[in-house]
Amino acid sequence: MKIDQFLKFMDSVQVVELTQRLSIHTPPWPSYMPLGIQYFKRIAGAHMGQGANGQIITMSNHVGTHMDGEIHFHASGRSIGEVPIKEWIGPGAVVDISDEVGDYDLYSPKMITDRVEVKKGDILIINTGYHRYAWDQKESDELRYFVKHPGPGPGFHEWALKMKIKWIGVDCGSADHPMNTIIRTWHPAKFVEAEKKLKAKYGKSWDEMFPPDDYYQVMHLKLFPKKLVHAENIGGDIEKISNQRVWVGCFPMRGIEMESAQCRIVAFLPPKK
Repeated sequence: MKIDQFLKFMDSVQVVELTQRLSIHTPPWPSYMPLGIQYFKRIAGAHMGQGANGQIITMSNHVGTHMDGEIHFHASGRSIGEVPIKEWIGPGAVVDISDEVGDYDLYSPKMITDRVEVKKGDILIINTGYHRYAWDQKESDELRYFVKHPGPGPGFHEWALKMKIKWIGVDCGSADHPMNTIIRTWHPAKFVEAEKKLKAKYGKSWDEMFPPDDYYQVMHLKLFPKKLVHAENIGGDIEKISNQRVWVGCFPMRGIEMESAQCRIVAFLPPKK
């Protein structure tokens, strides 16, 4: 393809936003620092008459749509800025399992591959439906978004490694099940709810299904050393690209010291006919 043809083609591709809006109202992952914005100069000339708007921003790296980096949980891993851009972009699959999962539910590789083709080396974006409970949505429910969202079932992390998934994106608070994180301890009453549902469906207690030594934050602790990281709090127009293959681009800040980073995530589709 000649460069003119390429530029014409790229000018007509569809770009789908997969990023949650960022605001001082965007809740961080529980216990993390939220976004703070302060003007240090204004157009009208306040503060030394500099005549331009300028802001100072403070927050943790886990507010809104962000990529968890390897060194978030793996000290000898790569920082966000050390990862080549080629690892953030590429072909992928977007799967919508929102009609099959609800509060505390588990999802499996089969749920995903039954709905969309997943190839080795893909980026995988999972639509659990819980983006509808994000802070800026009509059904906003912060507790449900962070504490009750579905998560991967036993063996999911092993399947992801076998498939050489490039990175995973989820439309909820964590790529781990919340009851396999510290949230289980912080919300004991919700853990009772989750375990009751698990026993009714599978006939096992939580620790029988998920031995803590093997499954505590498994998507972080077992995968980050293998260079398989994930983006959390995906949103935007994810509903527009259910169960199809796309080209995905993630653009985190190139922070050499950063353990994780806010990012813009988009999907590219062919031009409309």
